[in-house]
Amino acid sequence: MALSFLLNIWWLLVLIGIMILIHELGHFWAARAFDVKVEVFSFGFGPRLFGFKRGETDYRFSLILFGGYVKMSGEQPGDPEAEDPRSVLNKPRWQRLIITAAGPLMNVVLAVAVLTGLYMVSYERIVDEGGAIIGHVMADSPAAKAGLQPGDKIVRLDGKNNPDWEDIVSKELPGAERPMTLTIERAGQRLPVSVTPMLDEKDGVGSAGWEGQNVIQIGAVNEGMPAETAGLKKGDLLLRINNLPIHSRFTLPEVIRKSDGKPVTIEYSRDGTSRTVTLTPAFKNPDGTARWMIGVASDVKWNIQKTSLSFPAALNQSVVQNGKNGLLIFGFLRGMVERRMSAKNLEGPIGIAHQAKEAAQEGPAAFLQLMSVVSLNLAIVNLLPIPILDGAMILTLLIEMVMGRDISVGVKETALKVGFVFLMMLMVFVIYNDIARRFTPGLFL
Repeated sequence: MALSFLLNIWWLLVLIGIMILIHELGHFWAARAFDVKVEVFSFGFGPRLFGFKRGETDYRFSLILFGGYVKMSGEQPGDPEAEDPRSVLNKPRWQRLIITAAGPLMNVVLAVAVLTGLYMVSYERIVDEGGAIIGHVMADSPAAKAGLQPGDKIVRLDGKNNPDWEDIVSKELPGAERPMTLTIERAGQRLPVSVTPMLDEKDGVGSAGWEGQNVIQIGAVNEGMPAETAGLKKGDLLLRINNLPIHSRFTLPEVIRKSDGKPVTIEYSRDGTSRTVTLTPAFKNPDGTARWMIGVASDVKWNIQKTSLSFPAALNQSVVQNGKNGLLIFGFLRGMVERRMSAKNLEGPIGIAHQAKEAAQEGPAAFLQLMSVVSLNLAIVNLLPIPILDGAMILTLLIEMVMGRDISVGVKETALKVGFVFLMMLMVFVIYNDIARRFTPGLFL
């Protein structure tokens, strides 16, 4: 437990540390380019721990490592250095605007650069030649109420022909209470359907209650449970349960939970050979939810094609992927502003640390993908017009450029205090979210 905690902290510091360094370097380089005196370049906040001074800048590590800052001469009116020609407030507003925007911009550059480099080494693409076929529809879900059935193929989504499941999920997750217009293909006929995802209260995202048709395998087997006794193993491909085809992770648990403890027959494949086993579910309460279980975690076996891309192709694909990620982030933010989405989907330091450790265990590719997503998130969040964040400073400078004069110091100080309180409240909230997620039910069935 202690080792896992330390690993979480370590990988969080690696992940966040790189992004903070790049972000602050953006401010630092832009400030130096406009001959602004930089007094401190700090990794972390609070009291100085150690560092060195080179030229006029103190490069330091500070006590609270979650963050960082660049202190420029004369940042606040009334500072002793405010009259220095090299102080930031004595620079034209357009230069200050570039200095402020350079931090988030560098995070965008990092997100694009990381994926570009990764794709030049290894570009993985999920091959789904069958198209977006529905593998499972949950009972009483929006998809079920719209009349959708397993086997239906989605051939059009909100005006886009032949969408894949990435397209569909990108619309579904931030789309709570917003209708999705579909055209499905069923038995040779094309039918128009409208599905309105509901808000998943647990995760705070939109959910239509469906899953794509996939090959399903056993991801883990719980020791001492009926599945282990019957000889099922990790990696076995699940084919049928009680003669019902298994094309989704939800089919197996749904049938088992409705079994009332009666024996179920599972057909599976191992090493290319089909086998059949009959086993009796056990009634267990492993995580506060009592249910019939056999003790397996089912997982999707993706058909992944691996290749490497040239620099132009990798850069293009990186820009496309970051564009999709950015639209998804904006979709969530818009949904929260419109009160269709829940803030429960926000991740805090505990959640990011957990993801960082898991990604690091999966390998460099997973860690770099996470770094790209988090860096893009950091850029977008920093551009929000919230006092203390870069976005508020950019908005203030734009307003002052239009007005032709400075906003009063009193208004700015009040805004900073409000922004600080808001960010502290937000931090408490996301940490609560992180803790609550750690106690959600597991995946064993």
